[in-house]
Amino acid sequence: MTNQDQLSDVVSKLWNLCNVLRDDGITYHQYVTELTYILFLKLAKEQGIEDRIPQAYRWDNLKARDGLDQLTFYKEILTKLGESSDELIHDIYSGAITNINEPKNLTKIVKSIDEIAWFSKEHERLGDLYEGLLEKNANEKKSGAGQYFTPRPLIDVMTRLIAPQPGERCNDPACGTFGFMIAASRYVYEHTDKFFDLPEGVTYEFELNQAFSGVELVPDAHRLALMNAMLHKINAKILQGDTLSSLGETLTDFDVVLTNPPFGTKKGGERALRSFTYKTSNKQLNFLQHIYNSLKPNGKARAAVVLPDNVLFDDGEGKAIRVDLMNKCNLHTILRLPTGIFYAQGVKTNVLFFTRGVDDQGNTNEVWFYDLRTNMPSFGKTNPLKVEDFAGFEAAYQAKDRRKVDDERWSVFTREQIAEKGDSLDLGLIRDESLVDYEELPDPVESGEDAVAQLEEALDLLKSVVDDLKKIEGGN
Repeated sequence: MTNQDQLSDVVSKLWNLCNVLRDDGITYHQYVTELTYILFLKLAKEQGIEDRIPQAYRWDNLKARDGLDQLTFYKEILTKLGESSDELIHDIYSGAITNINEPKNLTKIVKSIDEIAWFSKEHERLGDLYEGLLEKNANEKKSGAGQYFTPRPLIDVMTRLIAPQPGERCNDPACGTFGFMIAASRYVYEHTDKFFDLPEGVTYEFELNQAFSGVELVPDAHRLALMNAMLHKINAKILQGDTLSSLGETLTDFDVVLTNPPFGTKKGGERALRSFTYKTSNKQLNFLQHIYNSLKPNGKARAAVVLPDNVLFDDGEGKAIRVDLMNKCNLHTILRLPTGIFYAQGVKTNVLFFTRGVDDQGNTNEVWFYDLRTNMPSFGKTNPLKVEDFAGFEAAYQAKDRRKVDDERWSVFTREQIAEKGDSLDLGLIRDESLVDYEELPDPVESGEDAVAQLEEALDLLKSVVDDLKKIEGGN
């Protein structure tokens, strides 16, 4: 069995334990959270950090018990560790409660985790194991966790093209389970010979302790992010809070931002919005404002951000924010993503790539678009997005001369052309042959008056249909 097969096998075994808990009414998402509480105790022992946990509440003491005594003790552990003075342990267990009611179910999970023998030998794969569980959770519609998990191939492509460098401060203001920052850390790690080939002035400690940070609003997702970072040996500062509140005002001076902010509008009961230049209840537009303003104005700080279509064409404040973005940053590339790759199946999304300028005016001269949406296969659980699906886009993005790229999906609009279109960025989609056979339509230049006549005939026909419908409605 290969290492990858072994990893997949362990992930499947742990995931299938969720079936044991069905009688307790535990959801998939609750299970992953529950598993996090238990896994941390085991991994603290395997990774030699058990001294951070009071001796009475360590793994061996939980494993040694059985039945109702074990379940009662487990509840005590959750309470005590939630009161810990150790910041990481406190944050993981703060407010923790168990949803397990049947003692034998807890015993089975504890025994199953204890039997995974390769933990102590291959620590670097613990993170892969945990991410495998998070991905399964996100792909399971019943879990409701897809909102926290961006597909791994998309994360990897965005990270490669942004190319975080050693010594740079990277941030995700809506970090979910911390996938983007883990990918950024891995990128730097692999391109610096495991942090050993760092440039002068950049330390190993900086890369582990300061380079990568994030903010997550949802407590359970924040818990998973902390665990994920720990298993990847990143001592990251991951705040639990709302970037769109006053907390976000402290998040500035970043070299890199990689993120997929939550979709929707601000509703009652959430934290008050901080004072943005352009006031809107649209979360994505507010995150976009935050992101480009959080970058260092040095001509090098850059971001890749997943955003829904409405950000590209919303009027009013949406238009003002797009203009502000194009003034302050070089918005050089927009990737129109295929549908079906996120939990909310109907959502149409894009990735915006931009670099903050030195000053705040005239930084965008032209915007390149890549249409990965039109005439694409349907993506979803049975046909997941793969790295190979981005090959054409990556080649176009990285071309030395973008104008020499021969790809119908690749197009460019100047800043002047965008202004003529009312500063809408809803551009770059190729003609969809699945809807119209364009070869059968007359050429608008060659046909001249014939085309106008055909259009007038079509309008007359439409008018007559509308009139007939009105008569039918009136008769009823």
